[in-house]
Amino acid sequence: MAKTKTDLSAALTGFILGAVVLFLVVTTIVILTNAKYRNEAAAEAKH
Repeated sequence: MAKTKTDLSAALTGFILGAVVLFLVVTTIVILTNAKYRNEAAAEAKH
């Protein structure tokens, strides 16, 4: 007989996959933003 998955197993799987996807999306946004502004001169800080 096959082992049945519990709701906790499904929840943890979804949580982990969601966290990985969110990490990849945020990392992609940061990389694309850095690539867009790579040739820009840094602005002088004003205090």
